[in-house]
Amino acid sequence: MRFRFGRPDIDRYADRFDVPATRGAFAVTFLGVSTLLVDDGESAVLTDGFFSRPSLPVVALRRISPDADRITAGLNRIGSATSRLAGVLPVHTHYDHALDSAVVAGRTGAPLLGGRSAAHIGRGHGLPGEQIGLVTSGDTRRLGAFDVTWIESNHCPPDRFSGAIDGPVVPPARVKAYRCGEAWSLLLTHDSGRTALIQGSAGFVPGALAGRRADVTYLGVGQLGRLDEVYLRTYWAETVQAVGARRVVLIHWDDFFRPLDHPLRALPYLGDDLDATMRIFTVLAAEQGVGLHFPTLGRREDPWER
Repeated sequence: MRFRFGRPDIDRYADRFDVPATRGAFAVTFLGVSTLLVDDGESAVLTDGFFSRPSLPVVALRRISPDADRITAGLNRIGSATSRLAGVLPVHTHYDHALDSAVVAGRTGAPLLGGRSAAHIGRGHGLPGEQIGLVTSGDTRRLGAFDVTWIESNHCPPDRFSGAIDGPVVPPARVKAYRCGEAWSLLLTHDSGRTALIQGSAGFVPGALAGRRADVTYLGVGQLGRLDEVYLRTYWAETVQAVGARRVVLIHWDDFFRPLDHPLRALPYLGDDLDATMRIFTVLAAEQGVGLHFPTLGRREDPWER
C-alpha cells in the first residue's frame, strides 16, 4: 500500500455521530480508543480504562507510566459510576488498552478481569490477589446485573508486540513490555435483555462467535483500513454478521497519542485509513440493513434505543 501523509477528516462522518443520547439510567459512554463504560445506574463495567494517552515521542523514546492526572480526569468523566464498577476488563494488554487498567481498578476497588497477561499487569501495579480475576475463553462472570463472557479472539494484523506477558509489568516500562497477551471478544448480557459484543481489536478467530447473539456491536477498527478488502469483509462477517447485530458503533479509530482534553481526530494514514474502512463498511451496512455509527466522546448513549 502506498504511504500517505495526513489523516482522514473525521468531520466527513459527522452525520454518523448519532447514537441516541439518553438521560435514563442505562447508558454506554465512549471514553476513547476502546474504553467503554456500560452502566445501568446500579452496576457498571468498564473496558480498558485507558486515559493516559502518552504522546508518540514519549511512547517511541521513553519508558511509559500511567499519568495520574489524566486518569483522574478520565474518572471524573465517569462520575458516580466509579463507585459501582463491578469490573475493569482489558480487551487485550497492549499499552493503549491496559496501561491504566490496574490503576483504575485500584482506585475504584473493582476487580481487574482478564487472562494471565492482564493479571501480570495487575501484579506489577501491586493489586492484591483477590482483586485480580483470571478468565479463560468461554468463561462467563456475573458482574452486577451483567453477564460477561470472554471469547478468544486475535489482534488485528500486524501485531507489533505479540505474545504473552510472562511476568509482572512494573512501570515505568518500555512499550514492548505491554505485549498483546490474550485478546478477547466480550459478550455482555444485561438483565434488561440488552446484549452487546465489544470487539476491541479488529482481529478474529474464525467461527469463534458462531451461535452467539448480540443486538449491538462496538467494533474496533484500528489498523483495519490498511488491510485488503477481503480481510475487511471477513472481519465484518465474523463479528457483526456472526452475532446478528442490528447496530454497529465504531471504536478504536481515534488518535490515541492525543489527550482527551483535545478534540478527537482519526489516526494518521501512516497507521490506518479510516476512509478505506468506511467505504467498505458503509456498503455492507446498507446491504444488510445495519445501522453504522460513531460514538460521541463522553456522552451517555443508548445504542439499543429505536
